[in-house]
Amino acid sequence: MSSIKPSKTEPPSSALKESMTLKSGFRHTVFSLNGDKYTGEWQDNRKHGIGIQMWKNTGAVYNGEWRFGKYDGYGTYYVLDPESKGYVWKYDGEWKNGKKHGYGIYFYNNTAVYEGEWSEGQRSGRGKMFHENRDIYEGEWMCDKEHGEGKLLYANGSWYEGSWKDGKRNGSGKCYNSEKGLLYVGFWIDGEAKCGTLCEYEKDKAPEPSKCKFPKLHLVDPEQVLKEAQSVLIYTSKD
Repeated sequence: MSSIKPSKTEPPSSALKESMTLKSGFRHTVFSLNGDKYTGEWQDNRKHGIGIQMWKNTGAVYNGEWRFGKYDGYGTYYVLDPESKGYVWKYDGEWKNGKKHGYGIYFYNNTAVYEGEWSEGQRSGRGKMFHENRDIYEGEWMCDKEHGEGKLLYANGSWYEGSWKDGKRNGSGKCYNSEKGLLYVGFWIDGEAKCGTLCEYEKDKAPEPSKCKFPKLHLVDPEQVLKEAQSVLIYTSKD
């Protein structure tokens, strides 16, 4: 009894050529026409998995995880230092869809550094910012600005602790002036102190203590007076 052999169907030549040139899996270094190069994993002709990308014009390097052609997962972005000609960290942390997202450290320069949470390339969540002038902010962020509860410690020892909105002091907070030895507790709107109390605080440590004499309050309920003043400010600021 003769056996029937299944006929072989070969794919079109165009499909064969495309499958042979399609990059998938690990590849050794692939060079672009502009001189950029990538070494790592691919899927469906896109960078996917672990890989290193080097840009010729800028000298920048990304080393980490990719997802369908974009930084996604954990990775480190380096830049070329023009003075030392060596590579320095620019960002080390988590990425999503090609943007900083999750927890990471970003180096603005040698002295200005942000360490904390990111969302779609912007500082959002909790984080700590070391400014170039040695001021330090630690607290909440939204859309790349101080927003929520946080504390700003100035290089001279003064500090503000309280509410922030769009990068400015907004709401209740405390502000200590280390030069004068004074503490202000009150309410802010758009970065300006509107109402509160001022008293001496750690005056013995102040290099230039305040010489002002504070009159004694004779209000029956000073806290209630402040609450009423804050209510008026909140109401008028909405207009």
